[in-house]
Amino acid sequence: MRKLLRRGFLILVVTALCAAGAEKYMHRTEEEDVRAVMKFVIPKKTEQEIRLLAVDRTKEEAELPVVFDYRKEGRASGVRDQSLFETCWAFASLSALETALLPQESLDFSRDHLSYHNSFDMEPDEGGSYIMSVAYLTAWQGPVLEEDDPYGDHISPEGLEAVKHVQEVRMPADKDYQAIKQTVYLHGGVESSLYVDFSDPREKSEYFNRENYSYCYEGAEQPNHDVVIIGWDDDYPADNFNTGAPGNGAFICQNSWGTAFGDGGVFYVSYYDTNIGKYNVAFIGVEPADNYDVLYQSDLCGWCGQVGYNSDKAAFANVYTATGEQQIRAFGFYATGGDTEYRLAVRTNFTDKEELSGIEYVQSGYLQYPGFYTIELEEPVTVREGERFAAVVEIMTPEAVCPIAVEYASEEIGRAVYLGDGEGYISADNRHWEHVEQEQSSNLCLKVYGDIMD
Repeated sequence: MRKLLRRGFLILVVTALCAAGAEKYMHRTEEEDVRAVMKFVIPKKTEQEIRLLAVDRTKEEAELPVVFDYRKEGRASGVRDQSLFETCWAFASLSALETALLPQESLDFSRDHLSYHNSFDMEPDEGGSYIMSVAYLTAWQGPVLEEDDPYGDHISPEGLEAVKHVQEVRMPADKDYQAIKQTVYLHGGVESSLYVDFSDPREKSEYFNRENYSYCYEGAEQPNHDVVIIGWDDDYPADNFNTGAPGNGAFICQNSWGTAFGDGGVFYVSYYDTNIGKYNVAFIGVEPADNYDVLYQSDLCGWCGQVGYNSDKAAFANVYTATGEQQIRAFGFYATGGDTEYRLAVRTNFTDKEELSGIEYVQSGYLQYPGFYTIELEEPVTVREGERFAAVVEIMTPEAVCPIAVEYASEEIGRAVYLGDGEGYISADNRHWEHVEQEQSSNLCLKVYGDIMD
């Protein structure tokens, strides 16, 4: 069964693998959690050992003010001008990334490099979406500095290396304003999308009030422009919008049309706007470029689809060949929904998928929001040069039927997806595994990070 979903501006194909008897497990009390793990995951372990895998579901919380504005906090990146190019998505993504580093670091990242050196095989004037930005950044293809690849000159040099490594990306769910605000307040700006009926500060707009720098669209049009949420005002008057709004409240958004637009490039978008807050991303885990020596990956286009077994639980494994004597230190993968739980394992000296049957998980955790996460292994695993090893994840995402993120070779981006660079397997029960590249035309979104051993 195939179902088309829309995420950002790309059509994503979700493949649901029907498997009779695929079981769910729900977690309520600690005792129930332990019993669930014993029954469905690693029945050979003792109860005492299993308690080590009990999931800590502590949630991030913050007491939010009525008004919050990065401009007053010294956390707003510089307003820039995309000119006539279809690059709002690149400007919004990298501006959001820059805010995550402020006020400690003030960096200007290259929009040209993101537009020219992502893996989607698209021309820079064809537009894009935050899905492309997430893939580019989590693959360590960037960011690079603006001074090394200036914007708008139609030239983007080869061989530039990322100056930062993005290790965590948060994607607040559709219209989850609490999550959006909390992310802005604690971490960095949130890229989001709008439908706009004009593309130049001088053009007329039915929905933009130039006197109040306010915007509200309540129609059915799909988004066509990306901005960065840098604050909010819960009491912003509904009467300040051209068409009025059902109630007060607005997000403070930074645009990429230069300082001639709005209040020096910033404007207010009503909470009641149709599209604001539907598609969201924030780059909240940014580390130095020397954090790991090695990155194993096969999903340069990132999360383009999902696979599963009509159940909120599934397991997946990527097999890699060690390029030297190394310590495997961390996994990188997506939570495709909120309140996701995971369990991790590494299988060394891998020779055949049958070795994944009954894999013993050694670490567990909880992810509050959808997004991309890097999870450090509590006990790094040593591999030798030429040794094949499997990184294994079991995931449970409430209400999901396809909880595993994949790079899918759909009709839209099939030419950009190379299926010969990965060896991935998926399972409904940790016993029967199937080859995802062969059976589902997909690469698993499961990266592995390591360090070279001296």
